[in-house]
Order: sequence, then C-alpha cells, then structure tokens
Amino acid sequence: MAVAFLAVFFGLALLVWSADRFVDGSAAAARHFGMPPLLIGMVIVGFGTSAPEMLVSALSAVQNNPGIALGNAYGSNITNIALILGVTALISPIAVHSQVLRKELPILSAITVLAGYQLWDRELTRTDALVLLGVFAGLMAWTIWQGLRKKADALGTEMEQELAGQTMPMGRAILWVVVGLLLLIASSRILVWGAVAIARSFEVSDLIIGLTIVAVGTSLPELASSVMAARKGEHDIALGNILGSNLFNTLAVVGIAGMLRPMAVAPEILSRDILVMALLTLALFAIGYGFRGPGRINRFEGTALVLCYIGYTAYLIISVFN
Repeated sequence: MAVAFLAVFFGLALLVWSADRFVDGSAAAARHFGMPPLLIGMVIVGFGTSAPEMLVSALSAVQNNPGIALGNAYGSNITNIALILGVTALISPIAVHSQVLRKELPILSAITVLAGYQLWDRELTRTDALVLLGVFAGLMAWTIWQGLRKKADALGTEMEQELAGQTMPMGRAILWVVVGLLLLIASSRILVWGAVAIARSFEVSDLIIGLTIVAVGTSLPELASSVMAARKGEHDIALGNILGSNLFNTLAVVGIAGMLRPMAVAPEILSRDILVMALLTLALFAIGYGFRGPGRINRFEGTALVLCYIGYTAYLIISVFN
C-alpha cells in the first residue's frame, strides 16, 4: 500500500514537472517557427496543459479502467472550473476582454451538452468517440483560422507579452519537448498503476479515484499557470487555460480513450458527475460571458465556485462509506 501511495505522489510530481517543461519547450519552438501568440496560447498551451489528462485517460482505457479514464476527464473539468478558477478569482478577480474567449464560452457549453447526450445510453462507443474527435478537429481548424487572422485581441496581446520575456534557444526547446513528452508517458504509467492499486486495496471504485486524486493531480498544470497569470494581471490567459483545457478534456481526452477501447458508463457519471460539470459550465458561461460588456468573475463568485467544489468532493467521500 505504501508503494502505491508513493507511486501516486511521485507520478503526480513528475507529471506536473514534465508537463511544464513540455509546454515551455513547445511554446518556445512555436515562437521560433513564427506562430502567432494567440495561436500559441489557444493551441500549444491548451494542448500542453491537457497532455497529462490525455495520457492518463488513454492508458487507463487501454488497461480497461474506464472509471479512471472518464473520471479523470470529467473530474478535471469540474476541478478546473470550481477549484482552479475559483481560487484564481479569489487571488485576483478575472476580467474577460478577449472576444475569442467569449466565443469559446457558449461553444464549451454546447459541447458539454453533447457529452451528456452521448452518454445517455450509458455507453461510450467508437462512433461517439469519432464524433468527439471530429468536433475537436473542426474546433482546432476554427482556432487556427482565428489565430492566423492576426486581429488585435486581448488574449493574443497578453500571450505576446508573456512570450517576450522568455528566450529559449531552438535546440533546448526541442530537447524539452522530447524529454517532457517521454517523462509524461512514464509518469502517467506510474500514476495509473498507483491509483488502481489504491482503489483495489480500499475497495473503492476507480471512478472515485479518477474524480478526486487523479483529476486534481492532472489539473495542477492548469492551477499553476492560471494562478501565475492572475498574479500578473493576465486575466484572459488565466481563463483561456481553463477553457482550453476543458475543451481538450471533453473532446480529445474522452475521444481518444473511447477510440482505444469502447466502454460502459457507470450510471453515477451521468446522474452526478456530468450533471455537476454541466451546471458549473453553464454558471461559468453566465458569469463570464459579459452580455453588456467585458465579463468578470469577482471574488464572491470565486468563493461560490470553491464552495461548490468542496461540497462536491465531500459528497464523493461520503458516498464511499455508504
């Protein structure tokens, strides 16, 4: 048992560190190739911060642990909005100026509804996964088109300022991309092994482990980047990290896992976890869109989000002992 906990702790630490190196190397390499800052922020950083969820869920699906595969993806979405965005807003209220992000808020809400509809029959088939990946490909094409138009946007401006202070030679950037990716794969294997071992030892479903320990652990890159962005006053980057990660999780992470192995969906995922994720996403849309101007997530709303996360996690823990 001690070895399993050590594996989870070490796996999470290595996962967060390697994801950070992977994002830094990828962003620097993209900068050298002349990619627009808006595109780097929306695609490269979004992909990099979701790489832990992607690898952990894919590996879990291959090893026939659907609870960890789905719990990690949907649990990370809940963690991103309720805990990470809530904590970020408590540190510094978030003003949403980016028109691109305001367009992504209703898109994320619609995709969340699609995810719930697909799981209504309590099964994730390869057809469902193919639809998710198809929507993801279309969304990435739209994102690239937005980034290449080079219109002035608050997110692009903030990302350009962020990248201006970072200089990394091309060779080192490529090295960090390769090393970061290899360590991401290794740490994901260690984390999944430890999480499954803990679930079996305590006779707890792997879904609960996926929704809590694994989901929080794989969301740590988003927490670090969003808090740092908020402290610098880069509000659109802070929110962009969360939106990008949730879009990747719902579409790419679940889509890849479903393509690797179709899986049965536990009834509580639909009645509890998807419902909480949908309500939080709709709440984020309502408070962050800004129907009469720039959206704003203040400290009161941040507190409400954090309390929602505490309540949800407490409910999960209580359900283990019932």
